Amino acid sequence: MAKKKTTKKTANKSLLTTGSMDFMERYLNNASPTGFESAGQKIWLEYLKPFVDDHFVDPYGTTVGVINPEAKYKVVIEAHADEISWFVHYITKEGFIYVRRNGGSDHIIAPSKRVNIHTDKGIVKAVFGWPAIHVRNGKTEVTPSLDNIFLDCGCSSKEEVEKLGVHVGCVITFEDEFMILNQRNFTGRALDNRMGGFMIAEVARLLKENKVKLPFALYVTNSVQEEVGLRGAEMIVERIKPDLAIITDVTHDTQTPMMNKIQNGDIACGAGPVLCYGPAVHNNLLKHIVKAAQDEKIPFQRIAASRATGTDTDAFAYGAAGVPSALISLPLRYMHTTVETVHRDDVENVIRLIYASVKGLKAGADMRYFK
Repeated sequence: MAKKKTTKKTANKSLLTTGSMDFMERYLNNASPTGFESAGQKIWLEYLKPFVDDHFVDPYGTTVGVINPEAKYKVVIEAHADEISWFVHYITKEGFIYVRRNGGSDHIIAPSKRVNIHTDKGIVKAVFGWPAIHVRNGKTEVTPSLDNIFLDCGCSSKEEVEKLGVHVGCVITFEDEFMILNQRNFTGRALDNRMGGFMIAEVARLLKENKVKLPFALYVTNSVQEEVGLRGAEMIVERIKPDLAIITDVTHDTQTPMMNKIQNGDIACGAGPVLCYGPAVHNNLLKHIVKAAQDEKIPFQRIAASRATGTDTDAFAYGAAGVPSALISLPLRYMHTTVETVHRDDVENVIRLIYASVKGLKAGADMRYFK
């Protein structure tokens, strides 16, 4: 009996195991606001440890797993761990709380959202209040702004709020949790960019499970404080001093209403990873990644960056006397909201592309070539 041909569908069967999906949900649901990433980093490292030979955590919380740490050459695959959030900024005598941004938090979406205020006594529940439509004057409608959005945690005085453990400087995160839309779209807060942390951890898992022997050290790096200026990446590049770096982050899907393709490019969820062209992206490393995508028949899209990429790629490219760097982005809808959405196929194809790109590197000649 003739053997059946392997179909494309069989060849590209899902990479994500039950364990992977359990980790993804726990990791995404956990709060990791900028400057307070430690709880999420512990979850990430616990999952990563079986797939790496060593690990370390820097003073500000960037967490790194290392494969083949004794090798001469060093390659980084990197994502950032932090999510946007708010700080308690001012508590009124009536017990209402005004906020300040921690990262690029969106004041427009805040009214009616449920939040968690993180205190030394534990989580305090609160809501962003807003006047009812019945009592607003349509002719002089006020839109949400940093000056008028406020939290209500059910207290009637500043003293009552403070008794709960809330004080100026407490960090605040939205309560929304992970869900799946139509069996193929992952939705929730903080997919920017904990989905990146998930994807690089999966690359490490595949390397371990497939018994890949790398001729260089691979630093699987989950950086902190990207949302306030790439700070974690700026620190860790000086510590590792890698020979090259592949960064993954999210980029805008432009197919939804009110998106401008002339300004933001023609990018679609489900159409594959997005490869970035720009000054910070090293041309030879980018060509290597494009070839890996073509050889592995991984669909991909392209985007051009004006000046900076706005991602940790910039910190790696221009740090440690210059590190050849490239950016592989995951298309995402509704960035910096509580319903950030990505396509499962794109998640798997970013994992495949980073895996293929890393596996295809050769130490020595390749490292010199990229420089």
